[in-house]
Amino acid sequence: MNTDHDWHTTPVTEDILRGHLDVEATAHGLLPHRLPARARRQIPENQLAMAEAQPSGVRLAFRTRSRTIELDTLPTKRAYRGLPAPADGVYDLLVDGRLVSQTTVSGGNVRTITDMVTQSSELSEGPIGTARFTDLPAYDKDVEIWLPHTEITELIALRTDAPVEPAPDSGRRVWLHHGSSISHGSNAAHPTAIWPALAAAQGGVDLVNMGFGGSALLDPFTSRAMRDTPADLISLKIGLNVVNSDVMRLRAFSPAVHGFLDTIREGHPTAPLLVVSPILCPVQEDTPGPLMPDFDGGTVRFKATGDPAERAAGRLTLTVIRDELARIVAQRSADDPNLHYLDGRDLYGEQDYAEFPLPDEVHPDPAAHRRIGANFGRLVFGDGGVFATTSS
Repeated sequence: MNTDHDWHTTPVTEDILRGHLDVEATAHGLLPHRLPARARRQIPENQLAMAEAQPSGVRLAFRTRSRTIELDTLPTKRAYRGLPAPADGVYDLLVDGRLVSQTTVSGGNVRTITDMVTQSSELSEGPIGTARFTDLPAYDKDVEIWLPHTEITELIALRTDAPVEPAPDSGRRVWLHHGSSISHGSNAAHPTAIWPALAAAQGGVDLVNMGFGGSALLDPFTSRAMRDTPADLISLKIGLNVVNSDVMRLRAFSPAVHGFLDTIREGHPTAPLLVVSPILCPVQEDTPGPLMPDFDGGTVRFKATGDPAERAAGRLTLTVIRDELARIVAQRSADDPNLHYLDGRDLYGEQDYAEFPLPDEVHPDPAAHRRIGANFGRLVFGDGGVFATTSS
């Protein structure tokens, strides 16, 4: 902690958080969650438990004249045995909606994944660190601090050199989005550069991001959480994890999609609801999962290991998923005019793949995140889009 200021210490409480669904008091401070406690008790494996606690889209939001801000946190960083340590996660500070400063927090805990298939891991504990921002403008301003999207982040203390009050209600519409690791932000450079954050900024909406790496699997507890979360606009990016984890066949997939939509509609009967099929992913287009990591060359690349001949027996591929999602939405929209479908290849297709190939064959790089965000903003929030202020 720097001692050159007359510091104001503000408790980190839920009233200065946005983009979360729940908080947990820990031995150190406050841990934001993106699934409520009831859902967390039903999580069957480690990957989703880790993913939902990583604060993708979660930010502190407050108003202050402060020129210097310090946020003490305890990060839990994720590493993989045998691979280089990841870079420290980035904290983005926005002033009146504009990114003006970034920093990182070194140290903290490290959870090392020892087996990528089972997600077994080991935890090494480390110290609390400080995200420090200086030379901010000295006028009253709305400040947001977006937390690292792939680091579990316990919030310990907030210090400023001027008083803090919770940010006023923005009046913007709330966009609730669910998807896989691509929506979570895998390979994005920093938290406001994940594609849903970019699209939300373009659409002028407040994002609640339920993108869970490896875990968009039509879980009933996720649909119940979405049902119970206030939202004006809802989107579901379905299919990639279902295929690459090989968890179901077509016979189970179709009723699971209907059930997921039914549950959301219990809480949001008329909200615009957009179903988005997978972006282009050549290794899974016509080859079933499961997807397996390949460590050749010292970097992770993924390959599909299923037999394409088994599609006739109900094995799922991205092509099969897109056809079925389009069919389901067409069927249901006859009675639900606010239900819509978007082919994910309109967000990232063959031309985009040629310009911005997927580095590991699955996850977009930072430039591709920008492309996906821009395309979603144009197609969905733009003139005539289903999330436009006045759609046509």
